Amino acid sequence: MATLRFDPWRDPFRELDRFANQMVSGTRVPALMPMDAYRSGDAYHVLLDLPGVDPGSVEITVDDATLTIRAERAASIGEGDEVIVAERPQGSFSRQLMLGQGLDTEQVQADYHDGVLHLLIPMAATAQPRRVQVSQGARGGTQIGAGGTGNDGAAGQGSGQVIDVGESTPASSSTG
Repeated sequence: MATLRFDPWRDPFRELDRFANQMVSGTRVPALMPMDAYRSGDAYHVLLDLPGVDPGSVEITVDDATLTIRAERAASIGEGDEVIVAERPQGSFSRQLMLGQGLDTEQVQADYHDGVLHLLIPMAATAQPRRVQVSQGARGGTQIGAGGTGNDGAAGQGSGQVIDVGESTPASSSTG
């Protein structure tokens, strides 16, 4: 026996397609992992609903700019049990996120708590805004330093390259 719930805010064609897939295959098709994503400070946060999923079955991989989340929810109904209603998706499912440039994919962190997988994706240090230090040069020219903070934490003393632009003189024009 299968039941359908009416929800006026859902896409009827998606639900019809999902129901047809369930009927043809004889199994429940896992729904997409619902997701929220937001930026806070210098990092992006991604929250995925994975209720009833064993945290040991969650696999997260990053390949270039593609982050893939795979998870599996095992069936809790035994072989000989008679199914009356089975609405909870089971099986393996995955979701891929295309990451933009400027993210530090080496430092992605994941935490699973109360059925929610929380991913923290920090921005790369090169993509974060930085201040450019302008100082007066020794020869009267202007030096522009493109560095942030050095090892000692003092602004402008970093390993940034210094460019000496020298004195500014007007261009001479000849009329002739």
